[in-house]
Amino acid sequence: MRRSLAGVALAVTLMVALSFLLPLGVLVRTEARGQHIAAAEQRAAALAPVLALTTDTDQLTAAISSLDPDDGLGVRLPDGQQLGSDHSPAQLLARAAAQRESLTEDIPGGWLYLQPVVLPQGRVAVIEEYLPAGQLTDGVATSWGVMTLLTVCLVLGSMFVADRLGAQVVRSSRRLSRAAHQIGSGDLDSRVDPSGPPELQRVGAAFNAMADRVVELLAVERELVADLSHRLRTPLTALHLAAERMGPTPDAQRVTAAIDQLESELQAIIAAARTPLATGPMGRALQASEGRPGEASGRTKEAQGGGSRLGSAGRDRDEAPVCEAADVVERRAGFWATLAEHQGRPCEVRVSSEPTPVNLSADDLGAVVDALVGNVFRHTPAGTAFTVDVTRTALAVQLTLEDAGPGIADPESALARGSSDSSTGLGLDIALRAAIATRGNLRITRADLGGARITLTLGLASATPPRGRARALASGRLSRRAAR
Repeated sequence: MRRSLAGVALAVTLMVALSFLLPLGVLVRTEARGQHIAAAEQRAAALAPVLALTTDTDQLTAAISSLDPDDGLGVRLPDGQQLGSDHSPAQLLARAAAQRESLTEDIPGGWLYLQPVVLPQGRVAVIEEYLPAGQLTDGVATSWGVMTLLTVCLVLGSMFVADRLGAQVVRSSRRLSRAAHQIGSGDLDSRVDPSGPPELQRVGAAFNAMADRVVELLAVERELVADLSHRLRTPLTALHLAAERMGPTPDAQRVTAAIDQLESELQAIIAAARTPLATGPMGRALQASEGRPGEASGRTKEAQGGGSRLGSAGRDRDEAPVCEAADVVERRAGFWATLAEHQGRPCEVRVSSEPTPVNLSADDLGAVVDALVGNVFRHTPAGTAFTVDVTRTALAVQLTLEDAGPGIADPESALARGSSDSSTGLGLDIALRAAIATRGNLRITRADLGGARITLTLGLASATPPRGRARALASGRLSRRAAR
């Protein structure tokens, strides 16, 4: 590209320069010839008054020497005597004297000017001015050289400027090409610094936006794979408990081995999904607003900008699905109550009788409940009690889960997706993103039972849908206890 631009600049500049240089050179030569001829005519005219006053040879010789020291000026007297320059052919002198008019003639080797002067008694003297051919073009070669040098400098300057402009475009294009190759080879962090002409700057900005969008879509895809794999753990837990009920039979052992293998595969899928891109768009937004994905125990994780909605990212808040939190929690708690009975876990589920609409689908909220309760089953020993409580405040719905286990020693790591040593970190991350989607928060503290208390606050939906069934108890809560 640089050679092409330099060649174009050379051709255009040279064409423009020659279109001015050639006529200008001819004009300079013509102007120089005209100036020398005018000077010669002036010298001849200056000698004419001297001839009118005297024909003395000594005085005329002195006048000729003073007017033209180059010996180009001469006089042919009426008696035929020649003073000074003598380059005129006899016929030209006779013609000038006879016609008594000035003559100019190009002769071999120069230019000749004859001016007749009428003397007393009708006699005619002829003044001659001769200019050699070299004198007619005196200074023309120097002028042409200067103009040629200026033309060469102009052409070289235009080529240099074109090369610099081409180099800037080439550098920007190469950086863009290199970044595109890096993106294609898997380096998703590659970006370009938009530079060069405005068009290439816009291309660079569009490339960066495209790369950011690709990273964001990959992060969303990996989070979806990890979250869906995490959801499969709930039915696997039920299958595992069902296999334990079968007793130590060969069939039960085969089923348990298959379940363990499937759970190991799910663990590998989750680890692979979150290893390259540990933090998705929602996590990055959360880090940007909070500084870090987790804070000290008791600190609140809140959504500053609304974030992506779990299972419905990109949809408008008015179009978000709405479900009854109390209904979903009660339904999922019924499933976990059966498993708790098998493991001898005392559990208590309390749900509010007031409307509890939240901007989440029933499947998404069910996944949150399964993730939180499933963590209790996976990280506390059998027989550990837990409670699930759903209450409503003026602006939010609170889902509180308490257990009597060892608690969470490092809430910051627990809330950081993928940073826990003993788990994938996806359970609390699913709950946290659900809270962010409804402009709520997640809090981890110490429970009255001695273990962990996880308080999930979900913002109320803008419109309250009709309840599936009425809830009316004097205490304002429906309690269900299962103590085994």
